[in-house]
Amino acid sequence: MASSLLTKILLSPRSIHTSSLFTHHPPILSSLFNKQVFSIRAVSTFTSQNTKLTSWAPCMASSVVSRRATYSTRSAPTNEPVVSVDWLYENLKEPDIKVVDASWYMPDEQRNPIQEYQVAHIPGALFFDIDGIADRTTNLPHMLPSEEAFAAAVSALGIHNKDDLIVYDGKGLFSAARVWWMFRVFGHDRVWVLDGGLPRWRASGYDVESSASSDAILKASAASEAIEKVSQGQAVGPITFETKFQPHLVWTLEQVTKNIEEKSHQQVDARSKPRFDGIAPEPRKGIRSGHVPGSKCIPFPQILDSSQALLPAGELKKRFEQEGISLEKPVVTSCGTGVTACILALGLHRLGKTDVPVYDGSWTEWGSHPDTPVDTADIAAKTQ
Repeated sequence: MASSLLTKILLSPRSIHTSSLFTHHPPILSSLFNKQVFSIRAVSTFTSQNTKLTSWAPCMASSVVSRRATYSTRSAPTNEPVVSVDWLYENLKEPDIKVVDASWYMPDEQRNPIQEYQVAHIPGALFFDIDGIADRTTNLPHMLPSEEAFAAAVSALGIHNKDDLIVYDGKGLFSAARVWWMFRVFGHDRVWVLDGGLPRWRASGYDVESSASSDAILKASAASEAIEKVSQGQAVGPITFETKFQPHLVWTLEQVTKNIEEKSHQQVDARSKPRFDGIAPEPRKGIRSGHVPGSKCIPFPQILDSSQALLPAGELKKRFEQEGISLEKPVVTSCGTGVTACILALGLHRLGKTDVPVYDGSWTEWGSHPDTPVDTADIAAKTQ
């Protein structure tokens, strides 16, 4: 419900530390009560001994960014799943480009993406609530909604089929890949992930925007409410986004079960190696540890660089091949709840594999079933 989203905004116990606003240079501050954006600029002076002294002076954020990249407008790459922050800066005001903040965090991180959106987001960005735009008929977290529900929610956000979507998140490259995949599942291929996300945007000195009450928050609430109405069979507002479901991009438990025997696809798990091996417990209660028999593990951080951007194609190819993954054969990806599996799919897309399905229920579904087979490192060692 829309009211539940607003409750998360206003009453959530998770707090935003103001020190996080100064983690990149130049540091950027924004008013919480209007959309005026300002920054702090480094001002250099020299003494008579020609010693350089640096101090900080407030200025409008637009004056901070003096460099201008020479990128052609509207030339989003057709063969790449990501765009650079420089490209987005040059194209930010194009009428058919919509920027989407898809930030989402693991529960133990104690971070509230909606509050963080209010403190700092790319100017004009919409907010996509991964937990809100989800299937309400299951207890599994943020599962894909129905076509009708997704169309209603995206229409409430103000997104149209003609729009080019640039999706980012607050960690660099994390949950944005999930929303990139969701749009592709529902037939919208004009979608890219912002490489390096909000951290790289801010580190590059580009403006951020803040507001205590935002039209984008109201739209996010309306999107969540639309999902709820569809699940209850109620009428929703005008539909401006048409979906075309792509079933080959999403797998079910039944398909994963069948694949254990048929081995039509190589399954790659994005979770950490200790969780995959069954050594570390799962973060959610009631879920067994281990992995789907026959699957392999490439923890998602291993396909990102130190700035949380996607590795170049050559390094990506090497990483997959090191784990015994043939890029000539079909691949399906999984993880804990279907979020970081999409990062692996994004990396494989860069390598030309544009048809990689994601197991939506992932380990949370598989590990919670009492009758699904589970392997661990101990079992694998005994069978060798």
